[in-house]
Amino acid sequence: MVGAFRVGRSEWLTSAFHLVILIVAFQDDSGRLWPFALALVAIVSFVAWVLAYRRYRQIHDLPTSKVASAAQGYVELFGRSRRLAGEPLASKLSGLPCCWFRYCIERKESNDMWKEIDSGVSVAHFLLVDETGQCVISPEGAEVLSNRKQVWTESIYRYTEWLLLEQGPLYAIGEFSTRGGGNAELDEKADLSALLSEWKENRDGLHERFDLDRDGAINLKEWELARLQARREVRQRHAEIRARDGVHLLRKPRDGRLFLLANDMPDKLGRRFAFWSAVHLLIFLGAGTASLFVF
Repeated sequence: MVGAFRVGRSEWLTSAFHLVILIVAFQDDSGRLWPFALALVAIVSFVAWVLAYRRYRQIHDLPTSKVASAAQGYVELFGRSRRLAGEPLASKLSGLPCCWFRYCIERKESNDMWKEIDSGVSVAHFLLVDETGQCVISPEGAEVLSNRKQVWTESIYRYTEWLLLEQGPLYAIGEFSTRGGGNAELDEKADLSALLSEWKENRDGLHERFDLDRDGAINLKEWELARLQARREVRQRHAEIRARDGVHLLRKPRDGRLFLLANDMPDKLGRRFAFWSAVHLLIFLGAGTASLFVF
């Protein structure tokens, strides 16, 4: 079966915390734990509200950039996912060709509860492609939301996998950088020194080119000529490098900001986070007010 939109893990963890807190409070016949339980529910919901609202604002406020004109730094991109040439990737469980996968294998225990026995996520690079160019995605550390979820059971085992399929819509927020091309970081002094060292090692070639008086030695004037020629060659190489197309890369921001990948439209994602933000805010206000009343 193909599942619906997968909410981020933080939402499930928040719900699990709420459930555990309420179960503990219900088991206390004296009722003395209820004020503290409600206060703890309010605190958990407040943290969850801050996280959900932060994601909503980042999605809502950040303008969508095109790959070819994106600024270096924190950006939002939207396009199609594509596998890198020569690096085919298939999901671990179903074997479907994909750009990214996450899987979970569970075993049914004697108490009819499911226990996770194996899980994993792919970190192989893939591409986001729009009408202006392509960007390499490094998914390690990303929060990935996928509406392509498959669940099936075989005997006492349950298998679940989430996929980002090739040529599917791909929304991404992360740190954008370009390597090579006009943004290439080149050191003329270091490259000049390396080229001259290379010429020195090829003594015959050096004398053939710069021993103008053919006396078997390179004098100061001839060495200065060699330095000028080496500088011209280094600058020409640098110009050729900068004239090439650079490689664009999107990865996890180093400052800890949201790194999100999803195969859904940005406006739908924004509404999703706005919904959960409102839910957590209501729970925070309700639980907090109830806690004060019970105290």
